Amino acid sequence: MSLPLVVGVDGSDSCLLAVDWAVDEAARHGAPLRLVYASLWERYEAGLPSVGPGRPSEQVLAEHIVASAADRAERRNPDVKVTTDIVPEDAVDALVREGLDAFTLVTGSRGRGEVKGLLLGSVGLAVSARAHCPVVVVRGDPAGLAGTHERILLGIGDVDDMSTEAVRYAFREAELRGCVLDVVHAWRRPAFDRNGDRMRTGEPAGTYEERAAAVVEARIGAASAAHPQVRTRPATPEGPAARVLVDRSAAADLVIVGARRRTRTVGFQLGRVSHALLHRARCPVAVVPERR
Repeated sequence: MSLPLVVGVDGSDSCLLAVDWAVDEAARHGAPLRLVYASLWERYEAGLPSVGPGRPSEQVLAEHIVASAADRAERRNPDVKVTTDIVPEDAVDALVREGLDAFTLVTGSRGRGEVKGLLLGSVGLAVSARAHCPVVVVRGDPAGLAGTHERILLGIGDVDDMSTEAVRYAFREAELRGCVLDVVHAWRRPAFDRNGDRMRTGEPAGTYEERAAAVVEARIGAASAAHPQVRTRPATPEGPAARVLVDRSAAADLVIVGARRRTRTVGFQLGRVSHALLHRARCPVAVVPERR
């Protein structure tokens, strides 16, 4: 694979975890690793103290950050080719642009200088909402970060809402890692029936569960046939999809959800499920957009 895996680095502890995760992922895919530091420091260069001729302190910091990240990546796996870049640009804009020539973007869950108490840094959230390649936000507990569960979790939405690319991505990851692929489509009993009458408590739910199972089969049928060695475990639990997937992420190494980019829509383009996972999942989260 010639396209690189791009990691946004900023010197934070979260960024270092993202570098470690990305090195392992690049090695699995046989891909090069590109470490990018982006900041608008050049705009404020005149107001920054200099530490040498023509070298503001922020530039020196950026050089130190990318060099340290590259050294960490090389020590983790010297066989992964690593390149670095320092971009005088807004971090979100720079990473979204980098994603046009990357097979995956990786960020940490918290950036340098993020407000204490935030569950997810603003850069990771914005990149996940805007990028046109898969974005992985590296977060979670030690077991999920280390990949010891040997399980990939794929969240399936309704047929019209689910990205085919997310399914392909999930099967590819499960195959490369030798993991079981848990495919989950959560459903909820409607409050009203087709006639507009309120559903009775305890109404049989078999029909809704059968429909959920049919959705799963429709979404993964082709990918399952193309990857017969991947063992899948479909599940159709009743309940809010966000809560179900967050709870199940505690036993997964990666949770994957699809996203659709609406070219005429301004602002963030993340559904409630993706938003909840990015803030609360117990393992890394991959948001995979449908290719235009």
